[in-house]
Amino acid sequence: MGIKGIKKLLTLFLILILTTITLLAGCSKDGNSESASSAKKDNDEPITLTFFDKNTGDTFDNEVAKEITKRTGVKFEIQQPTGNPMEKLNLMLASGDLADIILMERGSDLVNKYIQAGSLIPLNDLIDKYGQNVKEMYGDTLNKTRYSDGKNYYLANWYGLEKEPVLGMLMRMDLLKELGVGEKVNNGEPFTAEEYYTLLKTFKEKYPALNGHETIPLTINAENIGSALTTFKGMWGMKSFYENDGKLQYDVKDPRYQEMLLFINRLYREGLIDKEWAVNKTQLWNQKLSNGYTFATVGAYWDANDANNVLKKSDGEENVEKQFYAYKVAAPGLDASKTTFGPRSSLGWDAIGITSANKNPEKTMKVIDFLASEEGQYLLMWGIEGKHWEMADGKHQPKEDVLQKYKEDEKFAKSTGIRKWTWFIKNGAGTDGTPYDLTGKYEKDAIATVAYKNLEDTVWDTSIYDNLGPAAGTPESLISQKVSDIIDSTIPKIINSSTEADAKALYEKMIKELEKVGLEKVEKVINENFQERQDLWQ
Repeated sequence: MGIKGIKKLLTLFLILILTTITLLAGCSKDGNSESASSAKKDNDEPITLTFFDKNTGDTFDNEVAKEITKRTGVKFEIQQPTGNPMEKLNLMLASGDLADIILMERGSDLVNKYIQAGSLIPLNDLIDKYGQNVKEMYGDTLNKTRYSDGKNYYLANWYGLEKEPVLGMLMRMDLLKELGVGEKVNNGEPFTAEEYYTLLKTFKEKYPALNGHETIPLTINAENIGSALTTFKGMWGMKSFYENDGKLQYDVKDPRYQEMLLFINRLYREGLIDKEWAVNKTQLWNQKLSNGYTFATVGAYWDANDANNVLKKSDGEENVEKQFYAYKVAAPGLDASKTTFGPRSSLGWDAIGITSANKNPEKTMKVIDFLASEEGQYLLMWGIEGKHWEMADGKHQPKEDVLQKYKEDEKFAKSTGIRKWTWFIKNGAGTDGTPYDLTGKYEKDAIATVAYKNLEDTVWDTSIYDNLGPAAGTPESLISQKVSDIIDSTIPKIINSSTEADAKALYEKMIKELEKVGLEKVEKVINENFQERQDLWQ
């Protein structure tokens, strides 16, 4: 054999050795850490990515942050102003001085502005190449968060429909017991509208004064009137829009909406609603709940937390029954299972996108893929394995003191990073059944336990109806604002009407005014957007 033949054999031998080494390296991967290793396996040096997070401005230097950098080779420089995040986002868009990654409100018009300006890049190719965990975790959510051109420009945060209740008719459990409702205080059985009315009336008759103050059967937080009205809508089984003959119309045009307003007006006329409700700011509302002379309010089951913390310790000893608990109340003639107290969007709160200024989109998607994985979720929300939690009998188990420290010491989250960086978070539980949201879902307090029992079956997905209104700056958006102004100014007057006839007259006048300013033009845009969304999601 000649020299050329020997060289050829040596070359083939070297190729065979290199191929074998590559195959062995690929087979030796630990499946549990694949998402982290794929983010860090690049040969380049660790990089820093700027991250604008509207929710937090803390520096990326706590224990979880350092673990993320250790596993992925990426450190984040968090950018968030002390002022209004929306102003900063608008300024960044106008100036072109963009962070590498941006987290903004998903329902904001800014998302579309960033996409239309080319400031957010499409993620589809990056997800196909480097986002296997993203595909598995997000599933059909990727289909539903596409832009009108069919591409994904962001990943949702707090996505996935979770059967966590939201709104309810909040009532003091101890007073409920004194009013003789028996087992309904905690057995999950709903109240009828007439039973609810009777409870308010009986409370007022039995307790004209408490703690030296005239009692209030029901108060409302006027600063959060949208939540209050949505709670009452839940009694009547109403959703975001009134579906009439296959078309969407504003909810106020639903005949049930008028029934609802007349019911609230009845409560007001009979002195069962706080006569000052329309001027209640959150602070005053909290005071009225905390001082012990108010029986009921409406809203999310956690809205009364501040007052509950005061009430349960008001006698020097902790008494959880003195707190406000969330109950289901069904409108006349409505099956209680049809109530809609739990509006939740499966598409989440925030949008997280890679900007056109990002010089490392591939590496960015790799770290995103790790954070979006189940491994990444538990790191973000539970902390570091062995230090903050451990596996026991195939399940994630928090260290005994972790939950307690988190609840008692506000600095604990900041120093450890547990639940500090809530990026790409999926609602619900991991494959072992433990919730991703450790501090919020692992242990339920008494308030949450009763809320789940009473209202878990009222949860419904709002996503098909979200953000269907006209785009900002269009003639229809100006009409939409006029419509909102008319509704917002008229509803308190309807509620506070001195007679039912006056309430009806005001409602009818409101509908005519809405039609006069061009309500149908806005509804036309809403239905066009609704049809486009249905087509896009198919």
